[in-house]
Amino acid sequence: MGKVFGYLDIETTGFSPRTAELTVVGLYVVYDQNRKTLFQPYGNQISPRLLRRTLSDVDILYTYNGRKFDLPFIEAKTGVVVDKKCRHEDLMYACWKRGLYGGLKVVERLLRIPRTTSDIDGWMAVQLWNQFSRYGDASSLHRLLAYNREDVLNLSKLRSRLSR
Repeated sequence: MGKVFGYLDIETTGFSPRTAELTVVGLYVVYDQNRKTLFQPYGNQISPRLLRRTLSDVDILYTYNGRKFDLPFIEAKTGVVVDKKCRHEDLMYACWKRGLYGGLKVVERLLRIPRTTSDIDGWMAVQLWNQFSRYGDASSLHRLLAYNREDVLNLSKLRSRLSR
């Protein structure tokens, strides 16, 4: 069996783990061409045990700005040191080497990687979480998970474009 690739993106209620919640952990795992899995624990489903188990098969994990945001946030909130579980590559730096600057959505537009959740941004993701966690609005959770799913799937597309 070849290398197993993972693509990770998180959703939070803010930038600082001291004052914000970890709301969604999206992890798209590609075992081979025929076997791919998407994990999206949210809220109190997120646990150190689940994260360790989910990452256990991953050889190389890809993020966008994960070195500065996603991985430290996960460690602060769960105690899991993600890059001790697998090798980590932050695609943001590969983008910078090619003159592609900005957040993930900006880079997606520059590379013409399509996005169906373009009406959702980080601020809207927080609002969707609040609608779900406070009022049980299932459609808000569905939209938040769709946004996160597109983030992790597009990381795979971004990596593919960068390797051309």
